[in-house]
Amino acid sequence: MRNGRWWALAVLATGQLMVALDATIVNIALPAMQADLGFSDAGRQWVVTGYGLAFGSLLLLGGRLSDSFGRKRMLLIGFAGFAAASALGGAATGIEVLIAARVSQGVFAAMVAPAALSLLSVTFTDPRERGRAFGIFGAVTGSGTAVGLLLGGALTEYASWRWCLYVNLIFAAAGIAGAVLKLADVPGIRGGRLDWPGVLAAVAGLVALVYGLGEKSYAFAPAGLAILVVFVLIERRAAHPLLPLRVVLDRNRGGAYLSVGIAGAGMFGMFLFVTYYLVGTLGFSAVRTGLAFLPMIVGIMLTAVTSGRRLTPRFGPRPVVTAGALIAAAGMVYLTRLAPDSTYLTGVLPGMVVVGLGLGMIFSPTQNAATAAVPPHDAGVASAMINTAQQIGGAAGTALLTSVAISAADDVYRTIFWWSAGFFLLCAAVSATTFRSGPLHLRPGTTEMVAPAAADV
Repeated sequence: MRNGRWWALAVLATGQLMVALDATIVNIALPAMQADLGFSDAGRQWVVTGYGLAFGSLLLLGGRLSDSFGRKRMLLIGFAGFAAASALGGAATGIEVLIAARVSQGVFAAMVAPAALSLLSVTFTDPRERGRAFGIFGAVTGSGTAVGLLLGGALTEYASWRWCLYVNLIFAAAGIAGAVLKLADVPGIRGGRLDWPGVLAAVAGLVALVYGLGEKSYAFAPAGLAILVVFVLIERRAAHPLLPLRVVLDRNRGGAYLSVGIAGAGMFGMFLFVTYYLVGTLGFSAVRTGLAFLPMIVGIMLTAVTSGRRLTPRFGPRPVVTAGALIAAAGMVYLTRLAPDSTYLTGVLPGMVVVGLGLGMIFSPTQNAATAAVPPHDAGVASAMINTAQQIGGAAGTALLTSVAISAADDVYRTIFWWSAGFFLLCAAVSATTFRSGPLHLRPGTTEMVAPAAADV
């Protein structure tokens, strides 16, 4: 086993953890932020939405820039920019600066995430090592949202809400040092122009879609879908497309994108409404709410590593993702039993653990499948698509479930968790019918032939 590759995994997982936890780390801190800076509820919404909007809409561009200008270079730029944006947000004295910082974090996160996943894909090409590496990376991806709640609660209660932003300086510094010392340079694929019409259509369409879903706007979301149809037409004719359609039309990659998007809808909605239940019904503090998700994090890590190391290399993603989605659905069905007099130990905990076990079996195989057998010049954009699918799915799920909660007269949590169970059942059906049977294969001329990205040190 070449130690350089595993050091590289630690660096790439650090980047993935940083961008994943920042989707939720400020959520519990919002009341403290609002009291300190004195902004309105509308401003509070944008502190959360600004990050997801920039991140989700710019991922494809970040992935193509990674392919064109070098993955290590984009990773370093992303780390440095994310750190600067976090420092700005932590020092904010008004809502305008705070929102600008959160949007900037999303911009640089869209550079870090595809660069990290594509570097992982070209670094680990041996099937067994690749399965183990993607298991660990999938565990970080699946648990990052819960880690954000845990860390955000602890920092808000024992330090300050500002440390929910300053903490990223530690992650970024570790990532930059590790990338410089442990990642070999992987030059970009030069010679092709950037597809600017495709860039503009993709960004405009994704911004409108993510904003429309997040704000439940019946004008922006359809407009976003229409613009994305135009984007597809542009990509069919472009000489150097931003997103070559061959990337998404492969059955395994298409299955991965659909599965993780649908699972993201169920997962983000579940996190949001379980948090509401813990705080609003059980009266948990910020720290106690974060700690309540810890068993779920353990469940995600356990099955992500196991499925990545043992199950996916042997059976392929089809049965593993399908089984994971069914397990997650069973956990959500258990949570439908929650009532105002339920307890955490018997009402919340068992369902959360079961959902976590299922999620770990979804994220590791889908990330592996999304980047397997991708030509080196498309690795960045293929990696960006899996993150884009998760962001769009999360925004759609949160918007839909929030609307359902508003319209539900009684049994709000029971209704929400039945909907989330439905998302996971749909994920199971999609994964069972779209993925190819059997293990993943790296075909000649693709990532199998790429030199490792990690230095042998």
